[in-house]
Amino acid sequence: MQYHMPSRLYFGPGQIQELSTLITAKNPVLVTDKGVVKAGLAAPVLDQLGKIPVYDSIEANPKSDTINKIAAELRQQKPDLVIGLGGGSPLDAGKALALLATNPGNIQDYEGKEKYAVDPLPFVAIPTTCGTGSEVTWVAVITDVDRRFKMSIKGPKLYPTVSIVDPDLIATLPAPMIAATGLDALTHAVEAYLAKPATLITDTHAVKAVGLILGSIEKAFADIRNNARHREDLMYGSMMAGLAFGNADVTAVHCISESIGALYDIPHGVANAMFLPHVLDYNLPACTRKMAALARTTGIDAVSDDQAAKMFIQKIKDLSKALQIPTFPDLNIGSDQFPLIADMSFKNNSNASNPRDLGQADYRNILEAALGA
Repeated sequence: MQYHMPSRLYFGPGQIQELSTLITAKNPVLVTDKGVVKAGLAAPVLDQLGKIPVYDSIEANPKSDTINKIAAELRQQKPDLVIGLGGGSPLDAGKALALLATNPGNIQDYEGKEKYAVDPLPFVAIPTTCGTGSEVTWVAVITDVDRRFKMSIKGPKLYPTVSIVDPDLIATLPAPMIAATGLDALTHAVEAYLAKPATLITDTHAVKAVGLILGSIEKAFADIRNNARHREDLMYGSMMAGLAFGNADVTAVHCISESIGALYDIPHGVANAMFLPHVLDYNLPACTRKMAALARTTGIDAVSDDQAAKMFIQKIKDLSKALQIPTFPDLNIGSDQFPLIADMSFKNNSNASNPRDLGQADYRNILEAALGA
C-alpha cells in the first residue's frame, strides 16, 4: 500500500482572504476561465496580489492548443508561481502550465507518468466548484485536439503546493453546476471505494465523502447561497473524494465519460452522472458487499447485501433525476458511434482498475443500457 498527498491544505469559509499571507512569489500568474472572472471570483485574488498576468481563456475540457499557446507566453514571462482558480478545467490547466513553464515542447509530450525532466513551478489551487478534487491530486487531464482524446499527465510534482478550499466561493454557483460537479465528486468517491487499487486509507476518505455529498447535495442544489452548512459539507466531500481517488483510481465511469468528453465536449460531471448507475449495475456481481456497505452508511436498511446494493444504485438514479441531470439519449449520440466510444474507453488508463473486467463489447452494452434508460 502507498499513500501520497504532499499539498498543504487550507479549508474554511473566507479562507481566500488569506491568500496574500501564503504566497511569497514575486511574479505569479493566474489561470482561470471567463466565467469565473465574470462571476467576480477572481477579484479577491487580484485585490490581494495586484496586477498580475491573467490567463482566462481556459475552456471546459481544456484543449492542448490552448495550453501550448499560453505556455509559449509563460516561457517569455518567466513566472515563479502558477495560481489556478476555478473548476477542474482551470486547475488541470494550471498544473499543465506549471509543467510547461519549466520544460520544453508541447503538453502532448508529457502524456503519461512523470515525463518531465525539470520540476514544474509551484502551483496554488483554488477550486470554485464542488466536484473535481483536482486541488488534491497529481493529475492534469488535457484534451489532445488532434486525437480527440483526453490525456492524463501525471507526476508527484504536479500536486498543488498549496490548496485553498473556501466553501464561500461556491455560494453563487448555479444550481446545474452544483448538480454536475457534486455528482462528479460522488462518482470520484464511489469509484475510488470500488476500484481495485483501493486501500484502507482511501476507503476511509471515500466512505466519508459519499456520506457528506449525499447528505448535502440536494439542499445545496435547492439554495446554495443561504445554506452555509451544506455548502461546507459539499466542499469537504469533494475534497475528500479527491484524496480517495487520487491515491486509488477511478473506474469505468471515467473511462466512458472521458471518451465522450473528448469526442463531443460534454461536461465531465454531467457525463459521470449519466453513467455512474449503469456502470454500477455492470459491476454489481464483483463488488456487492462494498456497494452494500456504502448503502448502509447512507441510511439504506436492507436484509441482504444484494438488496442493499441495488437500492443504492436506485438511490443514485433517483438523485440524478431530482437534480435534473440530462440523460444519455439527450446527447443525441447515435449508436453507430458506440464502437469508437467503447474502443476509447477500453484503452483508458483506468480500465484496469475497474472491479470487474470489461472489454469493448461490455462498454457497448453499457452504452446501450444507458441509451435505453
